[in-house]
Amino acid sequence: MNWSLRRATAFAAVASLSLAAPLLGRAAAVPFALVAVAAFPVTDGWLFDVFSTPRDRREERLRTLIGFALAATGVGLLVPVFDLPVGVFVATVLLVGYGDLGRRLVLAVREHRAYSMVGFVVVGALVALAGQTIAAAVLGQPMKFPYWVFLAASGALVAGVLRSVFVARDDPLVLLTVALLLWLFAVLAPFADLTTAASWERVLVALAVTTGFGYVSYALGATSVAGMLTGVLLGLLAVVLGDYGWFVVLIAFFAVGSLTTKFRYDQKLARGVAEENEGARGTGNVLGNSAAALVALLLYAAHAHVPLTATAYQFAYAGAVATALADTLSSEVGGLFDDPRLVTTFERVEPGTDGAVTWQGEIAGLTGAALIAALCVFVFEFSAVGAAVVLAAGFAGMTADSLAGAVLEGDVVGNQGVNFLATLTGGLAGGALALVGTLA
Repeated sequence: MNWSLRRATAFAAVASLSLAAPLLGRAAAVPFALVAVAAFPVTDGWLFDVFSTPRDRREERLRTLIGFALAATGVGLLVPVFDLPVGVFVATVLLVGYGDLGRRLVLAVREHRAYSMVGFVVVGALVALAGQTIAAAVLGQPMKFPYWVFLAASGALVAGVLRSVFVARDDPLVLLTVALLLWLFAVLAPFADLTTAASWERVLVALAVTTGFGYVSYALGATSVAGMLTGVLLGLLAVVLGDYGWFVVLIAFFAVGSLTTKFRYDQKLARGVAEENEGARGTGNVLGNSAAALVALLLYAAHAHVPLTATAYQFAYAGAVATALADTLSSEVGGLFDDPRLVTTFERVEPGTDGAVTWQGEIAGLTGAALIAALCVFVFEFSAVGAAVVLAAGFAGMTADSLAGAVLEGDVVGNQGVNFLATLTGGLAGGALALVGTLA
């Protein structure tokens, strides 16, 4: 067993202490607090050799183990203080601890970044599922396997995205982020009716379809490893918390947007307007274009507890996705043509200038928004007026992107921030127009 694999096994063993949480109840954090205290004075010896990372060896302190234990302690304190479900606590700690073991097991066989992250997600999800099952059995709670599968898979994907983004071990950030998001998903999942036997279909189909699309996108070079995991996560949430129609709208953006990015890529590269990494979109790009839609989806799932109607959030989701596709097509097609003009002054500028537009790009963008609007007619049963609202929202968001690019991009915000502001504008426009038009 190599050093990295031995260390990952040791961390997984520490993560297994979370299985005592159902017995300890409100004292779930105690075992990890004791680990942090015990590890603090260790600076050498066999225990140091087992748990230390290269950084720990340089600093002569088990900082990684202490950080992991303190983060688990912090999450454990949420159990008595804010009634965090014990199952969520157990799943969070196990999927992070065992996920890294799964990654190391793959790397011990083959050095492949994508395969290793698949190992992280699969092993982490399986162990998190087992942990939730054990916790429920100890507490005498009913078995809710579809519900647990969703939480385990979504939590493992979130952790996998974070782990693939951060080069160094940063378990405190990963643990805390996964715990909070998993807690949110646990609250929202019952609204998707994931507590019945019939819900197996939705969860399994969601996992199969989103994983399939994720693999295809990565194999075609449309996404990076982190981008693939992010896309699978968003697709899973769209199916489970929304419905299949929500996924169709989202995947239309990913598919058409990716194909357009690859269209005449060499020509765009020569003109200096091509996406980086040969068009493979990473987590930042995926989230920049999808975060606003994700917020609308989460609000839709929680519509019984927040203002406005479920339909308003449905229109907001459609408006955000329409903006994302409109902006992508406008940039990718418009960048192929000469004589772009700055949207604020209409003066001619060089291709690739932030905030520059061409009439060909504007038409392409409107076509993308119209495609999403047409899909919404079929999957959401929007009326012709509803489709017009989605088209208008997409145009508003696309225009906001150009304005933000000309005014803000560069010194104030980056490209991903501009994309988020644009899709947020499209989402707000879609929801507001639906409310004004009494469609929601």
